[in-house]
Amino acid sequence: MSTWQELVADKKQRQQAAIPKDWLIRQPPSDLLDVTGIPASSGLLTAFELEVTETVDVGILLAKLATSEWSSVNVTRAYYKRAIIAHQVTNCLTEIFVERALSRAAECDAYLKTNGKPMGALHGLPISLKDQFSMKDLETTIGFVYGIGNLAKSDATLVKILYEAGAVPFVRTNVPQTLMWTETFNNVFGRTVNPFNRNLTSGGSSGGEGALVGMKGSPIGVGTDIAGSIRVPSAFNGLYSLRPSSHRLPFEGLVGTLEGWDSVPGVLGPMSNSLSGVKAFTKAVIDLKPWNRDPAVIRKDWDEDAYRLKDHGRGKDLCFAIMWDNGCTLPHPPIRRAMEETKQALMASGFKVIDWPSFNYGELCTSLLKMWAGGVSEDFAAWAAKSGEPLLKTLAPEGVSVGFEWLPPGEKMSVYESWQLQKTKSGLRKEHLDLWESTASLTGTGRPVDAIITPVAAYASVPHGRNIDTNYTMIWNALDYTTSTFPVSTVDPAVDVKQTRDRFLNDVDEFVYNLYDPSVWRNAPIALQLVGRSLEEEAVIGMTEIVAAALKKT
Repeated sequence: MSTWQELVADKKQRQQAAIPKDWLIRQPPSDLLDVTGIPASSGLLTAFELEVTETVDVGILLAKLATSEWSSVNVTRAYYKRAIIAHQVTNCLTEIFVERALSRAAECDAYLKTNGKPMGALHGLPISLKDQFSMKDLETTIGFVYGIGNLAKSDATLVKILYEAGAVPFVRTNVPQTLMWTETFNNVFGRTVNPFNRNLTSGGSSGGEGALVGMKGSPIGVGTDIAGSIRVPSAFNGLYSLRPSSHRLPFEGLVGTLEGWDSVPGVLGPMSNSLSGVKAFTKAVIDLKPWNRDPAVIRKDWDEDAYRLKDHGRGKDLCFAIMWDNGCTLPHPPIRRAMEETKQALMASGFKVIDWPSFNYGELCTSLLKMWAGGVSEDFAAWAAKSGEPLLKTLAPEGVSVGFEWLPPGEKMSVYESWQLQKTKSGLRKEHLDLWESTASLTGTGRPVDAIITPVAAYASVPHGRNIDTNYTMIWNALDYTTSTFPVSTVDPAVDVKQTRDRFLNDVDEFVYNLYDPSVWRNAPIALQLVGRSLEEEAVIGMTEIVAAALKKT
């Protein structure tokens, strides 16, 4: 029987062999931190392939594919080459299956030629998937050695729907061991780095998607999120994304840890350089009625009136609230600047902006963390034991914990104790709903606040092994609110200078403050979250479009 190290060596060899040799590039020097320019400078991509992959508006890509102006084969090849370039400088991919993807693209082209119409709403479009979505005859490791050699017998429901919509799933991307880290490192594929600054993390657990889409190596990536795993990588790589409420999109058939625990269900969602990509993906999946394939999905059609903000003054007199901090950690100067700039942009566009009232978000997060801690150690140990690999205790490169890992050590509890935590969470959800409703007295619109704008994290990425705080994202999972991310700016050391503080909210707040050195964060993307209410996917997309348009005017 092979050791886990031998299994990893074989997997890495097969992965490398799957890369066409003429797609290999000369490695950039290790001190070149921003590698986003490598695809253009490498000489590997033709002028057409650069044009395709630099077309960030997915709506334009879909129009050209639907009219056969651009063939799916040529578009898929262009993105595949760029994805392989991205992988060589960020280590973002896991499964590489070039011929399989090109064969699928050829099917799309043949269908269009024969039938005179596109196969579906995502006709011919390459889409990347986190290494959690089962694809028939491919391995799905979720960062564990045990997954090596275990071929899926069928596709996940989402993959089946993508095929029906005409899409071309073309790569799978890296994740952390267990999926429950907000960085991306495992014993099989190693560490994924941030393409804008390779000394910083790409985030996690959908960190491979973040790096790939950030490098424009995929027009739409699909991640998953239980505590921030779509939004954190999207923010750290300057992307738009959507974290839908639970049970809106199909999760059936995904491989994952924490199976059987559904107090805060995992969700899937799109990550893209354009909001048109976020909308196109979400609408296409919902239009194919996923509730007929996944029993957990809510029967709820795409609501065009909701997208046009019928319940939000039709978008004419919106009132946004800024949550400047969560009462647990204060954001770094670049994040504070992004919120100030967003506020000013919205006000300049004629919208009202108020401060979000305080709430006990710390208790909400503590309840959720304790629920996880009741079973994660046993669950993770069982996964690792299947191959004999060691369970990672930290993602710090030096292998030594910084002292504040975000997920607490396992602590067994009785079923009754778990019920009490769930009861606490349910009570806090009701309190938060009442708080939101009460803001009707503050907005001047006759309605409560339409959406909250808040940090995704206290920082714009962090050095590897230092991403210890997920409270800014985790609270919305606990409340099950629909959220999006949107890019605002990049870190400018001359502007985002460190401010002196001598008082801190807690030890984590002090640790986060001490991390910040403007020169280390140079060029890191800055993004924020827009938070709507439960099952407001359409409205959140619509309001994010308004915020993005306001920012572009400034």
